[in-house]
Amino acid sequence: MKALSVHGNYVMDMIAGKKKIEYRTWPTKYRGPVLMCSTVRKIAGAAPGYALCIANLYDVEYSDLDRLYYWHIKDVRPIKPIHVKGQLRLFNVSDKLIKPISKDQFYKEVEPLIYKPRKRKKKR
Repeated sequence: MKALSVHGNYVMDMIAGKKKIEYRTWPTKYRGPVLMCSTVRKIAGAAPGYALCIANLYDVEYSDLDRLYYWHIKDVRPIKPIHVKGQLRLFNVSDKLIKPISKDQFYKEVEPLIYKPRKRKKKR
């Protein structure tokens, strides 16, 4: 399956239904299912370094205003988290590794993987 590395908080927003467009500086002719992988960058509330869902990429349009390509996605489905080393551009991940699960199962599985920054002690 084609895969795309995205900041972890954006992947979580896709799963929650809050994010319907992914912004890129480059286009693709590919249309269809895309495995969304969280980058290894540690962002609070995200699971860094994991593939978390499949989204259907159905359209790409260019915005002259932003000078970006809008990748329109829909039908986001959570999967059992898979540890993935992200890459630039679209890359391939074996279909054998991908196991769809319910949203309830997903949140149980992903909870231990979520990055929670430690609170810093104040200096006196």
